[in-house]
Amino acid sequence: MWRGLILLVLLLAQPALARENGVITAPHATSQALAAVTLLEARQVYGSVVVARRDEVAGLLSGADKALWHTRLKALPPLTPEAYTVMRIGDRLIVAGDDDRGILFGVGYMLRKGPAAPETHAAPQMAFRAHQIGYRFKNNSYDAFTLAMFEQQVRDLAVFGANGVQWIAPVSDDASASPLFTTAPLDMAIGVSGLMKTYGLDFDLYYPQMGDDYTKPATRAVELARFEDLVKRLPKVDALYIPGGDPGHTQPDVLFPLVAAEVAILHRYHPKATVWLSAQGFDKAQYERFYALLAKEPDWLTGVFFGPQSRDPLPVQRARIPARYKLIFYPDIAHTMHAQFPVPQWDPAFALTEGREPVNPQPRAQSHIVRHFAGDIDGFVTYSEGVNDDVNKMVWSQLGWHANTDSDAILADYGRYFLGDPGFAEALTALERNWDGPVAGNDGIEPTLALFEHMAPAHPDNWRFEMAWYRATYDAYVRRRVMAERVREAQAYAALRTGDMPAARLALAATDTADITALRTRLFELAGKLYSHIGLQLSVKLYGASAIERGANLDRVDVSLNDRVWLTRQMDEIEALKAPLQRSVRLKALAGGDVTPPGGFYDDLGDPGHEPHLVRGPGFASDPEMYESAIDGIADMTPDDGWRKAWVTYAETLYEVPITLRYDRLDPETAYRLKIVYAGEGYALPIRLTANGVVLRDFSERTSNPMTVELDVPQALTRHGELTLEWTRPDGLGGSGRGHQVAQVWLLPR
Repeated sequence: MWRGLILLVLLLAQPALARENGVITAPHATSQALAAVTLLEARQVYGSVVVARRDEVAGLLSGADKALWHTRLKALPPLTPEAYTVMRIGDRLIVAGDDDRGILFGVGYMLRKGPAAPETHAAPQMAFRAHQIGYRFKNNSYDAFTLAMFEQQVRDLAVFGANGVQWIAPVSDDASASPLFTTAPLDMAIGVSGLMKTYGLDFDLYYPQMGDDYTKPATRAVELARFEDLVKRLPKVDALYIPGGDPGHTQPDVLFPLVAAEVAILHRYHPKATVWLSAQGFDKAQYERFYALLAKEPDWLTGVFFGPQSRDPLPVQRARIPARYKLIFYPDIAHTMHAQFPVPQWDPAFALTEGREPVNPQPRAQSHIVRHFAGDIDGFVTYSEGVNDDVNKMVWSQLGWHANTDSDAILADYGRYFLGDPGFAEALTALERNWDGPVAGNDGIEPTLALFEHMAPAHPDNWRFEMAWYRATYDAYVRRRVMAERVREAQAYAALRTGDMPAARLALAATDTADITALRTRLFELAGKLYSHIGLQLSVKLYGASAIERGANLDRVDVSLNDRVWLTRQMDEIEALKAPLQRSVRLKALAGGDVTPPGGFYDDLGDPGHEPHLVRGPGFASDPEMYESAIDGIADMTPDDGWRKAWVTYAETLYEVPITLRYDRLDPETAYRLKIVYAGEGYALPIRLTANGVVLRDFSERTSNPMTVELDVPQALTRHGELTLEWTRPDGLGGSGRGHQVAQVWLLPR
């Protein structure tokens, strides 16, 4: 198999000649280089292969080949860090790196493209192309990795063009240990740092400041001692990343001098290490202090990184940061909701089942994000929580070289390198399309599953295929269950309208059909294989995941997708009433559901297909982080907790941007009232409601979850037939910017 474990590694080639199996390279690198290229079956596939730095190639050729190399060399661009050239001269394939890393990335190109690799010259558009690794309990897979597994991960990332990893320090916002650890956290950090030194790639240290109060000398001293004990043990540290928050909570005036002291320690052991800060989690006032301190241009700082929970958008930060400082993007590629890049208008059924951290190949979305921000950034370190986002990592790695690379070409490389099948690209793009629009109306979900089932026999025990197959199976399982449970609920309401509660109960109690049960069984089978093959923890109980929201969506496989539990409890209450009239009134109200009377309007916020008056804003195309756009979300509760689906879903916006509902063509002669259900996650933020700019309900906290509020709308506000409702939270807050959430809104005639 030509893919092999190729990267044992062509880093240090020196002038001289060695020849074996058709490969020409430098002698002291021979054992590594020949092992690598032999695994490519170089003689059979490529003919003779020359692997060297650009300035060494001529010394490895002779005669006409050497003369032709000199001729073609004149046409190459000037030397660029990490660049490479792949060309054919006679029957020889030349892989020429502009430097040692260029050799590595040139061989990676050869491996991605396979035997028919076109000639090329490539240089990276972005200097920083790294991915975060957290060997910690929260992670959905890496806490089960061995050092050998991390080495393979590093090789795979390098093949796709990444030049570093960012390692989360052993002390972070997490438990100190995982039951799945294969070795102690410090030992693993030391081991991976050593690997990166061997491979000549960057090892960056992500070091959140987790102390309670660094104004206390004792706390500061403990932190500095802990920091020194770590960095002096690491064989290699190329960069230090310290977030202002998420995690951590140190204000800028305390953070800057603390980091300056840490930098002095760091440079004793790693004198060339760069230093990066973020303003994550800061409130408005703290941002201004952050900018003021940056304006003093401390020499110890290399630049700023921009990540989740940043109230000032990336372009604003770039404009406020002194030009001498670089800006690195820290994008969340792991999460689908409650996140930096929520999937726009995601069907709530997917959110309830597959959750926040599912298997999530998103080549189109991730490509759009890269291109949207590419002009303002010098590179990236992706935020990841394990292997669920493996495709996204490879997409980002390649787009760091050329931001306009077609994602289909990257996926073809992915399939060719990892499965020996470039056609896997079609299956991956189909997975992303599975999440487009309402699940019940997406007719592509079943063909996607059929495609995976057709491919499965050719890819046994390949965890990357199994992971995507698991997603395809889950998507189809959710779709079939949604359609079945909608029918059951409709039958139950039809029975309630005739007063037949036993028939309603019977409809709701119907069980899944055999085809749905078979998909459920397949999910459990694939989950077991994924845990065995790559340590992916898709269940808390079965595989030791830290929590359901940390990728353990197998534990949501049976969650209700209709209002069965709520309806059953309502019927229990009605049957317990002694007065027939009371039972009749309650039953009639229950049977009516959310039917709006004539002249009324209803929005089930958070359900993209049932919120007609929600003003969405610019949307993902021009606002990928949804700073100015409405976001559909779901609460931490589920219908199995007795919540209605309409309470589980909500709309929200970020920071000071209002949630806006707009009505037109209202009857000027009608007086209206509002019925609002506030529901969502466990936030307790004050929320203000205005109607056409007039305060209807001033800043008030939600006192229960859910909470229903009814208000009259002054008739003067609707006399022109239009009404704009806006919900806002207090100005200037930091953190994630989330928390003002509204679940249901009725505008009803009085």
